[in-house]
Amino acid sequence: MKILVSALEHSANVHLKSLKKELDANTEFIGIFDKNLGSPIVDLQSLAIMGIVDALKKLRFFFKLADEMVELAQEADKVLLIDSSGFNLPLAKKLKKKYPNKEIIYYILPQAWAWKKKRIPLLAKTIDKLASILPFEPAYYPSNANIEYVGHPLLDQITTFKTSLNKEIHNVVFMPGSRKSEIRRLMSTFLEVIDTLSIDATFIIPKHFSKEDIKELYGDLSKFKISNDAHKSLYEADFAFICSGTATLEAALIGTPFILSYKANAFDYFIGSRLVKLEYIGLANIMLSKHKNIQLHPEFLQDEVTTENLVKAFNTYNREKFLQNSTILRKYLKNGSSQRVAEIINEK
Repeated sequence: MKILVSALEHSANVHLKSLKKELDANTEFIGIFDKNLGSPIVDLQSLAIMGIVDALKKLRFFFKLADEMVELAQEADKVLLIDSSGFNLPLAKKLKKKYPNKEIIYYILPQAWAWKKKRIPLLAKTIDKLASILPFEPAYYPSNANIEYVGHPLLDQITTFKTSLNKEIHNVVFMPGSRKSEIRRLMSTFLEVIDTLSIDATFIIPKHFSKEDIKELYGDLSKFKISNDAHKSLYEADFAFICSGTATLEAALIGTPFILSYKANAFDYFIGSRLVKLEYIGLANIMLSKHKNIQLHPEFLQDEVTTENLVKAFNTYNREKFLQNSTILRKYLKNGSSQRVAEIINEK
């Protein structure tokens, strides 16, 4: 089977790698994905976007890329879209128009329930099979939508969980983000937190950063431990300070207490805060608040991200309560998703 894949983000490709293990060895990917999974038509590094302004500059490039995908689709038996709704939803519309009988599967759906509910009928109409990774998500879709909760992909990669916590906090992990802009905004505060608390710290740094990137973004890290393995480091840690994103859900599932800190470009945050009407931004908080009205971890956004606030939250943290609630979260998500998505792809 030949599948047209559109997976633009690093996280999407991590999940695509797990999915490929569940598919027949003769399954071939064409399109946009990590080069370790085949022969993509574009280098993923060229797709990185930093904020709204950068996105506008690259519009022409993405329009051309979408046209290439539409032409390439004639070779494919099926289409698999993963995350990245800004690119994948318009692509889905183009594909459905040109190839009305070609099956389109969307895995890791656009979070239309959070900020663009008007997209939900469009998704239901355009996508043949909707694979949701959030248990509450199918309830937002019309009854005629072909949608199911398939499990959460992080549970394909995370298989070791904490059942107890050390009484004393010795090992503290800092994850200031995976995007350069995120890291620049958080590093000075994180370094002040380390000095104030007088703790041993480990910085988790994305594998793709060069030595020059690390020096420019992080400064002198000679006093700290460095890791590229987020799951292993989070499991070994007693506590973590994490930028918003998938890493917060990883820590929540593993059972490592953490504090979320997020600072965006002022303009991007202004626009986003008016489009998205949510009580929380952390994925674990969003899910548990809907499931059991539970806030799992503290969140500090924009001007709230201060050394004083983070230190106070650290000193008053109920880590045992966090561990109990992380168990509730894992039971809510049930299992990984790769096996079920592979079954959906193989359905006639």
